[in-house]
Amino acid sequence: MPDIQKLKDTASQIRRDIIRMVTSAQSGHPGGSLSSTDIVTALFFSQMKHSPQNWDRSGKGNDMFFLSCGHESPLFYSALARSGYFPIKELGTFRKLGSRLQGHPATDTGLPGIYEASGSLGQGLSVAVGAALGKRLDGEKNYVYVLLGDGESEEGQVWEASEFASHHKVNNLIAITDWNGQQIDGTTTEVIGPDHLDQKWKAFGWNVLVVENGHDFNEILSSFKLAQELESKEEKPVMILMKTIMGKGVDFMEGTCKWHGKAPKPEEAEKALAQLKETLGDY
Repeated sequence: MPDIQKLKDTASQIRRDIIRMVTSAQSGHPGGSLSSTDIVTALFFSQMKHSPQNWDRSGKGNDMFFLSCGHESPLFYSALARSGYFPIKELGTFRKLGSRLQGHPATDTGLPGIYEASGSLGQGLSVAVGAALGKRLDGEKNYVYVLLGDGESEEGQVWEASEFASHHKVNNLIAITDWNGQQIDGTTTEVIGPDHLDQKWKAFGWNVLVVENGHDFNEILSSFKLAQELESKEEKPVMILMKTIMGKGVDFMEGTCKWHGKAPKPEEAEKALAQLKETLGDY
């Protein structure tokens, strides 16, 4: 059984890392990073079979994770460091000149855990589909996971990849959307109208699961289990739509797009950190 309290403690520490990294750099994207924190924590610290010790970009022998919404790099870097991929103290170099921790994940810096340079929105699903097909050709039983944003899902390439994955019955791929209803310029409904993501993914031939609380670890982990069960029975990929709150964990950041790409001032960071328990030790 997963240790839910340990996952909650890890998520709290990761949220602290996000706030401290973005504040120190005075640059970055805290809002989406905070809304996706519980999803990524559940993946890296409970769900995925992965090992920093035998990692390479081939992904052989490991479950693979792709962050399509690459602007959420503070979250990704914290999860990787806290999982043992590189020293935790390196988080302090985020967005600094010469750092391996660039504003968007890159492969040319040699940072372990990064399979794909991401941040050009809409591309991650295509790469994840290719990785999943590669594992199938190699006879591997591991899964490929990919995280998208709901605003990102306005990109046409997402739907080209979704149709391809359905047609080729890619049933070792589990996609997740952080469905927080916010994007850079406002709510998703203000920008492009009703999103109807559940209906869209079903229409493209995917099994769709909707998690009403994407911050509840029991719900998150249950959805992963159900996704695997569905994929073992049906030759379809699965999309899990996680309903979340933008800026989750910091009251003045919650539910607004204002913190999509805005760094808090030092005094604002202090207020944020006061709401987030230090559980594993700050870097």
